[in-house]
Amino acid sequence: MPPRITNPVTWQQAELLMQPAFIRVVDNIRKHLDTSTWKGTYHDVLIWPASTTDEIKALVTQLLQEMETATSEQADAIRETLADLPTPHPGYHLRLQRQQQHVSIDLWELCYQVCFLDYTPENEAANIDTSLIDEVGEVDWQRLEDKTKNLVRQAFANLPND
Repeated sequence: MPPRITNPVTWQQAELLMQPAFIRVVDNIRKHLDTSTWKGTYHDVLIWPASTTDEIKALVTQLLQEMETATSEQADAIRETLADLPTPHPGYHLRLQRQQQHVSIDLWELCYQVCFLDYTPENEAANIDTSLIDEVGEVDWQRLEDKTKNLVRQAFANLPND
């Protein structure tokens, strides 16, 4: 889950860092894949709240599909129903495969690890890594690259090696 940000300054800092972090993550992954025995493909996914049952996921998916062809009155009723149900947020995963082994890496989670200090999915209150922002409030590209390179290297180092 994304970090919960309530402070407007932290929000601005996250907006400043997330896109450059994502670009650096994808580029560093590409560099690793160029020399790896793993093959990777990128996939859009839906990330549901942890307590969401398969039945609720199916219902929400069905309602979203029905919304595409609904009349305005039907769409209003569907929106009312959806307002009381958990909704997924979009995610982006790298699926790695080597022989019969399969691993999925959540790219947004990796970006959150780059942009926030000591980020974990369980820690909703995360703090921006302000060392990635220089004294004039711009992205410190070298620090961003170094941290990203290190985190991507760790992700590949933690892959099964048999």
